[in-house]
Amino acid sequence: MSAHRQHQSGFGNEFASEALAGALPVGRNSPQKAPHGLFAELLSGTAFTAPRANNLRSWLYRRQPSVVAGAYAPLPHPFLKTGAKDGVTAPPEPMRWAPVPVPADLTDFVEGLRSIVVNGDADAQTGIGVHVYVANRSMTDSAFVNADGEMLLVPQQGAITVTTELGVLDVAPGEIVVLPRGMVFKVAVHGPSRGYVCENHGAAFRLPELGPIGSNGLANPRDFLAPVAAFEEGAGAYRLIKKFGGALWAAQLPATPFNVAAWHGNLVPYKYDTANFMTIGSISFDHPDPSIFTVLTSPSDTPGTANCDFVIFPPRWLVAEDTFRPPWYHRNVMSEFMGLVHGQYDAKEQGFVPGGMSLHNSFVPHGPDTEAFDKASAAALAPHKLADTLAFMFESRYRMLPTGYALNSGLLDARYADCWTGLNRTP
Repeated sequence: MSAHRQHQSGFGNEFASEALAGALPVGRNSPQKAPHGLFAELLSGTAFTAPRANNLRSWLYRRQPSVVAGAYAPLPHPFLKTGAKDGVTAPPEPMRWAPVPVPADLTDFVEGLRSIVVNGDADAQTGIGVHVYVANRSMTDSAFVNADGEMLLVPQQGAITVTTELGVLDVAPGEIVVLPRGMVFKVAVHGPSRGYVCENHGAAFRLPELGPIGSNGLANPRDFLAPVAAFEEGAGAYRLIKKFGGALWAAQLPATPFNVAAWHGNLVPYKYDTANFMTIGSISFDHPDPSIFTVLTSPSDTPGTANCDFVIFPPRWLVAEDTFRPPWYHRNVMSEFMGLVHGQYDAKEQGFVPGGMSLHNSFVPHGPDTEAFDKASAAALAPHKLADTLAFMFESRYRMLPTGYALNSGLLDARYADCWTGLNRTP
């Protein structure tokens, strides 16, 4: 990993970067002859006619266009699933899983993808898939591109280096990285690595509206970092793996796809350090709705009801008076998938460990376990700092269906619901 990696900052900005002086055309996107004999190529993340405020696209100036590729052949992957069609009907009860172990055999990021829950339809551009990646080998002569959705990666164990067509990003646990739909990338690992993936089939992630919070708070745009242009030299042939229509396909490229000498636009990969999140909370009474911890949102066609929200629970102070401070017991119209990067989640004293996962689907009751309830009910209500913790949630309006792997891998906690059996009925 580079300790001095350069970045461009801001969310949704119009960026421009060149790794070769003079490679960006001036005053036009597609001159008759691009500088340095490069090829101009447009990567569109939205329809051409999308409203200007929503339009996502970048112009790439590359040493060889993407059309130079061999024929695609099917690439079987037994653990990667897409859409509700690949899910398994499960009872309406809470579910929890132990961490997915990193394989002993050499496994790269793509080989190590394990789908846990799915919903929606990639072709209809609705819903999400939630996967885990486990890897102990870097992608060196292979690359990946997802035509089904953008990918939000949450490293949990081990830092990763993500090389994209637009440049390179180093991402450590505590940070996230978002790869736009249709952008080629590869992942290098620095030891045994594990993390979570949200594959978003719907509208691209964006910052949530702040409403009465005002103009500052939560995730601030300046803290999102995009790469600067970089290209590989001397690289030989590559295998390009494409996720397309829920299946994987592979084609041979004569040279590296990471050959972009310059680019400009607003369709970019980006990273974010969750330590920069400005938490908002109660300074009087009651536990606020968890929506105040939303980092990114993918809206649906129903205002205020997300295709997917990415929510974090970072270190913060608890000061509310006469208040049960952990989350209240609730049944939510939204479906909630949770993961834990490090530390302990304040509503679960036992059983929910870093690398683990839980699922509480629409209207499935859940909340603090018995031990957390007893502890919070009797706690002295002095100011208390929740430190050394980072949990997160992928929340969706669509019911999440577990995959066959999730149900049959041996990681499912069959006794999860026992954590509430000690909540005795009030006399």
